[in-house]
Amino acid sequence: MMADRVRMDAYAKALQDTVKPGSIVVDLGTGTGICAFLACQLGAKRVYAIEPDPIIELAKILAADNGLSELIEFIPQFSTQVTLPEKADVLVSDLRGILPLFRQHIPSLIDARTRFLAPDGVLIPQQDRIWGCLVHAPKLYQQYQAPWGDNRYGLNFTKGNRWAMNRLYKCTVQPEQCVVSPQWVTTLDYGTIEDANLRGELSWESEETTTVHGLVLWFESQLTEGVSFSNAPGEPDLIYGKAFLPWERPVGLEKRDRVTITLKANLVHNHYIWQWHIQVWRNHQLIETLRQSTFYSHLSIPEQ
Repeated sequence: MMADRVRMDAYAKALQDTVKPGSIVVDLGTGTGICAFLACQLGAKRVYAIEPDPIIELAKILAADNGLSELIEFIPQFSTQVTLPEKADVLVSDLRGILPLFRQHIPSLIDARTRFLAPDGVLIPQQDRIWGCLVHAPKLYQQYQAPWGDNRYGLNFTKGNRWAMNRLYKCTVQPEQCVVSPQWVTTLDYGTIEDANLRGELSWESEETTTVHGLVLWFESQLTEGVSFSNAPGEPDLIYGKAFLPWERPVGLEKRDRVTITLKANLVHNHYIWQWHIQVWRNHQLIETLRQSTFYSHLSIPEQ
């Protein structure tokens, strides 16, 4: 993540715009501590670096090597278990995975915003906007579909296809693989958000005859006013990648076919359950229905 220059340069600029001499800063999920260190360089009076992962021990070593140990309080706990002695002027975080809907990212940020941030404090990032597009991506699709339908050993693995096609994958796609215009799904406004779940309705009319292999999602992040980055197709690749929700089978579209998708993501314990329900209409007739969910890819042992 430190090596992702687009991401790091954006975060460095956002901190430069918000951290002033004497600022109190909370670095939520500090990792190796780089945002905490940058805040110190900018004059922060105190940085609370919160990180439950053992990587925090490396952050302590690096802080000492940079002469910053006295300015940073490292807290090796989940943020929801932490109480701070003062309110922060700046709260910075990057708890995303492939998408911002990742584990306890949003509940943790809501809690930290409520308990740690001063009334006039600044959040970094301010918001993430999620976008989606239908893609023609046969090679990408074959990576996950081929082993279940085509093997050389005379074995029947076809039922594994449902498991494989109901997962969310990290991917890279190019703009020419998008067969329709991107559509906005939702905006996660971190200053006001209260619900960790997502629901979106997407609809396209096909402009060409093509084959669709799935839905690709990405996000655009606004860190502060005028400071942003995007991992949209065609933009420089970022550490996050893009999310590929494959369809259980490729669907051929003709010009003017209509595709509608109901997209949901519900946080259950520490993981999101994604649902993508697809309908394809031709001349006002429903010709294809797919009801998919990452729930179908969760395997469990009955005895457990």
